[in-house]
Amino acid sequence: MPQGIKSLLNNISKYFEIIVAFAVVGVIGIIILPMPTFVLDLLLTTNLTISILILLLTLFTKSVLEFSVFPTMVLIMTMFRLGLNISSTRLILSQGEAGEVINAFATFVTGSNYVVGAVIFVIITIVQLVVVTNGAGRVSEVGARFTLDAMPGKQMAIDADLNAGIIDDQTAKMRRQDLQREADFYGSMDGASKFVKGDAIAGILITLINLFGGVIIFSLQGDLTIMEAFDKFGRLTIGDGLVSQIPSLLISVASGIIVTRSGNDKDFGSTLSDELFSSWKVMLIGAAVIFAIGLIPAFPSVPFFAFALVLGASGYLVFENEKAEAKKTLNKEVRHKAAAAKESEDAIASFQVEPISLEIGYGLITLVDEGSDNNLISHITSIRKQLAAEMGILVNPIRIRDNLQLDPKQYVIKIKGNQIAKGEIHTNKYLVIDPGTADFDIKGIPAIEPAFGLAALWIDGKDKEKAELNGYTIVEPVTVLVTHLKELIKKHSYELLGRQETKSLIDELKGRYGVIVEELIPNIMTLGEVQKVLQNLLKEHVPVTDLVTILETLADHAVKIKDTEILTEHVRHSLQRTIVREYLDPQGTLNVVTLDSQLEDLLGSNIHKSIGGSIPVLEPEMITRIFSSIKSAYDEALMKGHQAIILASPKVRTALKNLIAITFSNIAVLSLNEIPSDVQIEIVGMVEFR
Repeated sequence: MPQGIKSLLNNISKYFEIIVAFAVVGVIGIIILPMPTFVLDLLLTTNLTISILILLLTLFTKSVLEFSVFPTMVLIMTMFRLGLNISSTRLILSQGEAGEVINAFATFVTGSNYVVGAVIFVIITIVQLVVVTNGAGRVSEVGARFTLDAMPGKQMAIDADLNAGIIDDQTAKMRRQDLQREADFYGSMDGASKFVKGDAIAGILITLINLFGGVIIFSLQGDLTIMEAFDKFGRLTIGDGLVSQIPSLLISVASGIIVTRSGNDKDFGSTLSDELFSSWKVMLIGAAVIFAIGLIPAFPSVPFFAFALVLGASGYLVFENEKAEAKKTLNKEVRHKAAAAKESEDAIASFQVEPISLEIGYGLITLVDEGSDNNLISHITSIRKQLAAEMGILVNPIRIRDNLQLDPKQYVIKIKGNQIAKGEIHTNKYLVIDPGTADFDIKGIPAIEPAFGLAALWIDGKDKEKAELNGYTIVEPVTVLVTHLKELIKKHSYELLGRQETKSLIDELKGRYGVIVEELIPNIMTLGEVQKVLQNLLKEHVPVTDLVTILETLADHAVKIKDTEILTEHVRHSLQRTIVREYLDPQGTLNVVTLDSQLEDLLGSNIHKSIGGSIPVLEPEMITRIFSSIKSAYDEALMKGHQAIILASPKVRTALKNLIAITFSNIAVLSLNEIPSDVQIEIVGMVEFR
């Protein structure tokens, strides 16, 4: 669209209300001021155009409230037509002409015979006055009465919905306003129909005045004979009447359409197609009747057969469509029942806690955006695969929920519904971890890296390059959360390994090593006993990736031994290379802290079995001294640059690990049986009992 035309349309739209005001006032000017013929032609065309638009609008409205200005439009268009009638009458009586539009109507409709035109004009007027306008007025009157009578009940229904919480205050207010507007509309239409009826009567009178006035004026005062005057003014008068009554008829039909419309959220065309052609039985019977009429010799057969064919084909198509819809409805009902059953199952399952879940504050919801390549869900999928490869366990899907009770930047990790960790991340920053100095030469928000407890800073993106130049480790927010989650899963993996997960592991192994599984379960050990051994291994961070070796070892020893703790020690011996591999230094040496003989004797002579496994029962003061010695030996090893483990005899290894599990959860305890003969051992400290 050219820029000038677009600008003009924008200006018209901006000042449209002012233009309308001048146009309404201009109707008075049409009545008072004489109009040139070309201006009259333009205004008559405008009248016909607006009338057609109004009729089309009523066909496409879904509710009377969509065209609530219609009663006012009826009044304005009535006054506009009367003004045009007066202007055309002035021209006809004064100049003997009324412009090209009226002449065109007179010539085309009357066919140069004003008697035929007069008959057509009278018929149009009767149809408008007696049928359309009278019926529309009656419908408007009844509609207004029924709407007013129904208002109290509808108001009570709105109040009931509001009190029941079905709708809110704003919706209730809107419905009350719509109800009032509907009552006002039908009341206004009851009055507006009187304008249309009056317009029709005025049109008849003006037509008679034009005819007889023109004949008298131009036959007595002019040079025309009476017959010539009747011929000329008959055509002009009928043309003037038709050009006025046809738009008036369009407005009357529009009035009838809009007041007889029922609000069903569809326009007239859609409603007509849905209801008129809704029954295939009706169409097929109608086709048979029309076909039978066409067989009568006196009737033309071609049109009747054609309509019978169209109706029959339409009925068949509707029948096929109904069959397809019925099938679709049946499938939908089946799916609905299945969905309802699943929803019921989900409702039951929703009362069960998830093995592991992640709750996030609303400020972290952006991390779950599946449209991003670096979203939390894809990372979680990745760590589940990593844990399967590293630990040999199948981690259940991790449920992610938003929790409005958390701070926007916080997250909570839960295992079996219980919170085990809590953290905070900044989605628009980076976490910087110092490689060892803990002296940051950069500004940021002090923090502790949640997975390993290291000193860290949250920095802005503009400081990222500076941190990289300083040799700091830079971690993205989502990686911080995922790393924390992964480490916690590894730490609590034994809690996540239930019987179902154990069965899944064994079932997958059964396809390749069916002999081992069939020999062990259930003939020698139950599934629960195997699960307990695997849990004991995972509790001390021993991966169960070599499940074949684990099951073979259990099959060898479980025939005579039923104690799962002792069986675990046998399995550990079989997995010695897997266990030791994690603790070797770069040179392949195993740095250990040993126990002095006095302490080993003390621990070995006081071991007792409990629900939690073997544990030495000692005086609190003795335990404190042992813990103090362990801490000193371990710290001394760290100062020498060694990540040491405690080396104990097979007899006390399990009891010692259970004793220090809570206080020194990060210190591994190995026995001599778990160290391969080709691994070099270096003693970097000793735990002494002082």
